[in-house]
Order: sequence, then C-alpha cells, then structure tokens
Amino acid sequence: MINSVTLGSTGITVVQNAFGALPIQRDSKEVAVGLLRRAYQGGMRFFDTARAYSDSEEKVGEAFEGMREKVYIATKTMARTPEAFWQQLETSLKLLKTDYIDVYQFHCVDQCYKPGDGTGMYECMLQAKAEGKIRHIGITTHKLEVAFDCVNSGLYETMQYPFSYLAAPREIELVQLCKEKNVGFIAMKGLAGGLIVNSKAAMAFIRQYDNVLPIWGVQREHELEEWLAYMEEAPSMDAEIKAYIEKEQSEIMGEFCRGCGYCMPCPQGIMINQCARMSLMLRRAPSAGWLSENMQQEMKKIEKCTGCNACHNKCPYSLDTPALLKKNYEDYKLVLAGEVKVQ
Repeated sequence: MINSVTLGSTGITVVQNAFGALPIQRDSKEVAVGLLRRAYQGGMRFFDTARAYSDSEEKVGEAFEGMREKVYIATKTMARTPEAFWQQLETSLKLLKTDYIDVYQFHCVDQCYKPGDGTGMYECMLQAKAEGKIRHIGITTHKLEVAFDCVNSGLYETMQYPFSYLAAPREIELVQLCKEKNVGFIAMKGLAGGLIVNSKAAMAFIRQYDNVLPIWGVQREHELEEWLAYMEEAPSMDAEIKAYIEKEQSEIMGEFCRGCGYCMPCPQGIMINQCARMSLMLRRAPSAGWLSENMQQEMKKIEKCTGCNACHNKCPYSLDTPALLKKNYEDYKLVLAGEVKVQ
C-alpha cells in the first residue's frame, strides 16, 4: 500500500502519488477529463496545473466541477507584476470553476519574492490569501540556490522543484531542508523529462522520502494505469532496484538537458529541448521516431547555430547549450551513418 504525505505546514495530506497536468494540454478535452476522473477514481487526490499550460486549467475545472472539496488543486502564475498577478489569478479561478485554489505558486522564478522587495508580488499572495482566493502560498523554480533561498526565507508553504533518482547531492539537501523547515516538497520531473523509463524504479526512489509528493506528468491512459497500479503494490527500494539506479546514475548524471524548454525559442528555430539531449534519447527509447526524416531535419538546424548563447543565458541549469547541441549532432550523424548502434 502506498504511503501518504503531508505537505509541510499546509496540513494537506494525500497519497504519495499525484497528477501533473502539463501533458493533458496535448489531449482533447474529452480524453483529458477522462484521465483526470480516472486518476481520482484510482485514488489520486492532488492535481497540479498552471496558467501557462494553455487549456490545462480548463480541463481540470471541467473534470472536478461539482466535487471541488474532494480534491486538492494547485496552480501557478508566471506573473511578474501585481497587475498580471491579479489578472492571472482571476482567470485561473474562472477556468478551474472554483472560488479558491489550494496551493497557488509563483511559477519558475529566478528570485525569491519577499515582502518589501519592491516588486509587490509577495504582498499580492498575502492579500489573495486574506481574501480566501488561495489557501497556501507556494513557489516553483529550476534554479537550485533560488530554491534554497525560498525555503530558508520561511515565506513559502511549498517548494516545487525537479527531483528524481538523477538528483545530485545538493538537490537531496534541498529535500532535507524542506523537511527541517516544514515546507512541503512537490517533486516535478520525476522522470527527468522522459530520460527515466522505469516507473517502478522512479517510484521506489521517491518513496524513500516521506516529505516528497511526486506529480507525475500524465498524457495517456496506459501511463496513468501504471501509476495507479502502485496504489496497492507500491515498489520499495531493494537490491535489484538500487543496482539499476546506480547504473542509470553512472550513465546519465552530469551535464544533461532535462528538456524543460525554458531555453526556447531559438532565434535559428532549433528544437533545443529535444536536440540537446538526442544522444540520451536514442539510447533510452526505440529510436525509429528519433531517426525519422522530420527529426533529421530538426537536427540539421543545429548547423545554423550562431553561438549567440541566448539558450545558455536562459538555461536554469546553466548548461553550455550550444556545445551540447553540437556534441549531440555529431553523435547523431554517426548513428545515421550506422557507425554507432542504438535501440
């Protein structure tokens, strides 16, 4: 049986198996609503979306209309001004068909908003909470030291940050700090943007941390059923899974692209979030799709890279993205030529 997690001082207690609603923006409304309701039926109670995920909020709102009190809904705002904050909050409330949001999060920040910092952003959160429009204040980031600053500030009830078995020691320290500070930890990218293909190992790793709530990105029914199967038979870390994870870490960890897409768009039209990690994807998934004529044309665009470093400057992991693109392209050409074998 899967364990429950309490998100820090929020008091929100749910099973350690939650729904990340970013991918459902790629589904029809009918499919998305069906997935969300099936997730609830299967035991999931925490659903995370964002104003930035096109029509994801609308789909979540339709799925849970008339049963709002039975689920916890978290969403996010990319607003960087008070005016935009209130506009996005009202839009989210309308689309979610609710008069309150359980956890409202500043989305993908590069600074820790604080009272009196001149932005007025944290004051907006406090006012929204006082008005009952939100119940808990959260924040998300891809920048590790910003995450530490936010948790240490004592201003946020939840922290959402990428966390998987590819986590570095410093990222594990962040999880431990959240536990010490009673800040709920919401784990995004538990599959490292698609690089992790073994859900059993991913779940077993997360279950070692009793303060971490993973939000698995779900787009297809078979993906959802995989996670729901763990409600009754949750995998635990054993010698076999431990050995598997150690092998994975030795092969993948280091300077790899997570595919988050925050580097986009590229001035030269390069699909950076796929092309910069092509070597890994070729070796971790059936390669036919990655070697299609369409993907060959996408990879060829790397030849147009000017090294402007716009992608590097926007990368939350400070990767040397132009160098990573060129390295992946050279490897890709070897695979196409048959000099390197992949799946």
